[in-house]
Amino acid sequence: MTYLDEILKSRRDTRHFTEDQVPDAVLEKALQAGHWAPSVGLTDATKYYLIKSAEIKKAIKNLFLDYDEKAVALTDDEQQKLAYKALKLEAIEEAPLGLVICYDRSVLNNFTIGTVGSNEAVKFSAVCAAQNIWLSLTEQGYSMGWVSILNYHQFKQLLGLPENMEPLGYFCVGKPATNYDNQPMLQQLNWKQKQEVPLVEEISILHESKVEKVFFDSKKEIDTAAFANALQHKIDQKTKPTGSLGVLEVLAKQIGIVFQTLEPKITKPNIVVFAADHGIANHDVSAYPQDVTRQMVSNFLSGGAAINVFCKQNKIQLAIVDAGVNYDFPMNTDLISAKIGKGTHSFLQGPAMSKTEVELCFMKGSEIVASIAKTGSNCIGFGEMGIGNTATASVLMSIILELPIEDCVGKGTGVNKEQLNQKISILKKCLANYDGSDDLDNKLAYFGGFEIMQMVGGMLQAKEANMLILVDGFICSVAFLIASKKNPSIIKNAIFCHSSAEQGHQKILDYLGARSILQLDLRLGEGTGCAIAFPIIESAVAFLNDMASFESAGVSGR
Repeated sequence: MTYLDEILKSRRDTRHFTEDQVPDAVLEKALQAGHWAPSVGLTDATKYYLIKSAEIKKAIKNLFLDYDEKAVALTDDEQQKLAYKALKLEAIEEAPLGLVICYDRSVLNNFTIGTVGSNEAVKFSAVCAAQNIWLSLTEQGYSMGWVSILNYHQFKQLLGLPENMEPLGYFCVGKPATNYDNQPMLQQLNWKQKQEVPLVEEISILHESKVEKVFFDSKKEIDTAAFANALQHKIDQKTKPTGSLGVLEVLAKQIGIVFQTLEPKITKPNIVVFAADHGIANHDVSAYPQDVTRQMVSNFLSGGAAINVFCKQNKIQLAIVDAGVNYDFPMNTDLISAKIGKGTHSFLQGPAMSKTEVELCFMKGSEIVASIAKTGSNCIGFGEMGIGNTATASVLMSIILELPIEDCVGKGTGVNKEQLNQKISILKKCLANYDGSDDLDNKLAYFGGFEIMQMVGGMLQAKEANMLILVDGFICSVAFLIASKKNPSIIKNAIFCHSSAEQGHQKILDYLGARSILQLDLRLGEGTGCAIAFPIIESAVAFLNDMASFESAGVSGR
């Protein structure tokens, strides 16, 4: 066995340290070893922060303890709970030195070799650096312990890390007090046995990598004229002056026509919120950092967002979809995973996604809605979440409606006038940089967003399943605009729930010849407009079905 083999084999994830300090020379040598690790595109995106303050260590320890309690709650096996609690999984306060190894996501704002397949390559480089540091410390008689049981958002805040800096975790550094009988600690304590040899398998058969193009069946539309007349007659015979229920009468007639019945019923209403990140968000087009997408998805899952409140209030089933958030969510949540990638690429430099990814989005969105339709639902609302997606939607609107970008861009999450001008300037540059074909699908790939394209697929599937389609605000209306280009008859199933405060929204509604139910100056997204408008839609159905007619009530008509 070579000396290198000995070092590799003796490296330990250490949780027990002596009180010996780490000499500067040892640390410098270890960090230099980290710097020698592979760096994708030679970005030098890995950065190190040293933690010596007892106060900071204590705060990080408290973060660990909070998340450790959550970890315990993940198992229902009482014996496993006890065994887990007995494990020592950190030495945050005992170890003489803390090390935070980070990677800088802002390098992706520029062309970076090796990241076109996955932005994760920047993170992988930082992991390689961590391993080099570990091996160097081991060779010098020191060691390291990786602590990852943390709320990473709070961890970043506590350390004051910039939004673009992502930590791998907290590393405890010092001289090891034990080598755990020359084996991993978890193995020594019989938690789990490490396999003796690596898992290796040769792949010798070439499998075709392809995404089936999604075809939506544009069914022949039924001649509804006679049926519409029957519905109108029923509405006019209610005990009220003709047209006095205004928009409710229009809605009742539309819903009756969609479901081809004089007594329509809305069953198992659903709202689906699609979430994803956008590469363009790295260019200051939003008032909020990109990480807010991840934070809000977590908020949806814990029931704390506006859409949760309104869905609960109105008995609407809510589903959250990870269409492409730049974060790995835990598997044990109610999140629907339809992740295409960890955010799109910035369309300032090149295509946001490939045409294959657009098709994959259509397919994923379609599958999600099809599964909801199978439960017996005949009404579905669409919502979205994604920092930077008003920029993406504005560009798509500009392209499809052939309008100047200035007529399409709004404040989004609440940018000020200076930021709005900057946003317009950047998006103008993005449009000027495009040198592709005039084909819509090419433009959707170049400027699209994962959640927007999944909504397009979902809306087209909802039309195929003859569901009522509730459209939220600006971004959802852009998705609907794209869907209408694929199947113009989809407009018959659509109810536009509100007019957004985004300036482009009313222009889209005018183009579609549509009228929204509400005007509340909403610009939150999440599908909140759908949830708030739903009781009004129910009222339209209720009066059509339950209100007395002149004849049944014995009331004289005109």
